[in-house]
Amino acid sequence: MRIALAQINTTLGDLDGNRGLIIARLREAEAAGADLVCFPELSLCGYPPEDLLLKRDFLADCSSALRELAREVDDVAVVVGTPQFAEDVFNAAAVLYRGAVVAMYRKRFLPNYGVFDENRYFAPGEEGLVVKISGAWVGITVCEDIWYPGGPLESEVAGGAELVVNISASPYQRGKQETREKLVESRAVDATALVAYVSCVGGQDELVFDGGSMIVHPREGIIARAPRFEECVLVHDVDTSGLLSRRMTEPTHRYVKTGALPVPTRVLELEGQGSPPAGERPPIKRMEAPELRDEEEVLRALLQGLSDYVRKNGFTQVLFGISGGIDSALTAALAAMALGPERVHGVFLPSRFTSPLSREGTLSLVEALGISLETYDIDEILESYLGHAAGSLRGAGEELALENLQARIRGNVLMSISNSRGWLVLATGNKSELSMGYCTLYGDMAGGYAVIKDLLKCEVYRLSRYINEREGREVIPAAILEREPSAELREGQRDTDSLPPYEMLDPILEDYIENGLTVAEMAAKGYDRGLVEEVVRRVDANEYKRRQAPVGIKITPRAFGRDWRLPISIHRPRAGT
Repeated sequence: MRIALAQINTTLGDLDGNRGLIIARLREAEAAGADLVCFPELSLCGYPPEDLLLKRDFLADCSSALRELAREVDDVAVVVGTPQFAEDVFNAAAVLYRGAVVAMYRKRFLPNYGVFDENRYFAPGEEGLVVKISGAWVGITVCEDIWYPGGPLESEVAGGAELVVNISASPYQRGKQETREKLVESRAVDATALVAYVSCVGGQDELVFDGGSMIVHPREGIIARAPRFEECVLVHDVDTSGLLSRRMTEPTHRYVKTGALPVPTRVLELEGQGSPPAGERPPIKRMEAPELRDEEEVLRALLQGLSDYVRKNGFTQVLFGISGGIDSALTAALAAMALGPERVHGVFLPSRFTSPLSREGTLSLVEALGISLETYDIDEILESYLGHAAGSLRGAGEELALENLQARIRGNVLMSISNSRGWLVLATGNKSELSMGYCTLYGDMAGGYAVIKDLLKCEVYRLSRYINEREGREVIPAAILEREPSAELREGQRDTDSLPPYEMLDPILEDYIENGLTVAEMAAKGYDRGLVEEVVRRVDANEYKRRQAPVGIKITPRAFGRDWRLPISIHRPRAGT
């Protein structure tokens, strides 16, 4: 059987556009001689639809779009992800053939952790599905269904499946593809079945989907792999011969089956479907899927997330405050790479505390990237404020309030440009600053999208150096990379006046936020206990700021936002108690 895995970038809620995209890729697969074409989880409506699933008119529109899509299907079987509204709402895989929806498989395992809230929206399915397509028995599953041993995959294999299709929408996080590949290989070996895994690509708010579709043989491992972070149709000839015999001669599947959930499996055969002889099919072009080093993987995720956020929300231009520091420099480079320099606009907002090095770095960066630059000196605005509202600054925190006022003036200018021209403001803060509250509400936190929100400061430097290496030139000037970080809100200010050195801070933040270690566990690793306690206290105390921060791209296993749900009002013991 020739199978096609269509790795596509859908737009949430754009049922007509998504249907058109699915049809276009279906025609491509038909031209390649495919017998079965598989599309990702919920690809008809986009993923994740969240509270759109609570709107009955949206669910009705999805049903209509599915029927319209089915009318476009002829003699090639299609599996496509869609919500199904019946006696309840289900996350379903629809099997389309000869103008009709011939079967619906309902996702059985609903993830409810991390960024997932599927128990909020869906009811679990209660049966498996096996369909005979071009002589092969094909089981149908959806995403989480194959993440557990003894799940629906094994039930369908017990029902005769030789190939199990898994349609997925698996969000990116650093290093996750290796986990996916090991998991799919494990399921194929356990079941003595081929597994065809298809996922989507593209950005949706803070999530990025990196694809990585694959076909796995129980003995040969991964036999076909799609590239990541790009749309494609992966076409491959799968041979199921010998699998049933192997199950008989090495019946380990019988022991696996004893731990499987006892679920009924529906079995049906598509009438009139058959494969042409191998020699009569168009030849398959081999698809290259290079391995990505860590920095390249992160870079592609950030570029994908930013470009799709801008496109899917109808923006044409972006702007950001450019300071001559590393965070705004990396944001500028990412924006220029993702959107093209002609759509990217830097705004330099110097004050009496802005150093000549910042001015020089800003001009060098703008020249290197080819982006536009506007400059607005904020000193006169600050003096006017001090002349008319100086009383608002008086109090114990007067010095800090004066620093934050400068950041808020800058935020006001950026938002004014955004309002007047319709451009999207990119916030430039990193995860180290957001963790510690080293950021100003309505100041440097102002913006519509935070591109590097999930990168710790040391990762900002590492990715910046990688971009220079990748491009073979100083995209980000060496002077910016080598200077000591400073907010430049008072004379001689340095980040280390308010924070531990990032080389000390970032490992603690990673262990606390992403790895979930306790104070005692971090102290046992050799970190200074007093420092750890202070870092943890500040992370927890600044949740109120992070709740008001713009959305940003998820890179790590636990990003601020959907992944991180710390209460704001909680009892916090005093330091040392």
